[in-house]
Amino acid sequence: MGFGSYDESEQEKQETNNDDDHEAVNVHENDHQGEVQFESEASTDDLVSRLGEMKDDDE
Repeated sequence: MGFGSYDESEQEKQETNNDDDHEAVNVHENDHQGEVQFESEASTDDLVSRLGEMKDDDE
């Protein structure tokens, strides 16, 4: 057989493996509900000022 040729008989009886033994993926299995809290010594003004400095550094 030349390049790109194939045996058509191979195309007729293809087996597919559709095992039902596999479980579906549950994307919500590890969802968590709640809140995150943290304490900081810095004031809101300090944090906003630092954010401004970080933005200036990017430029």
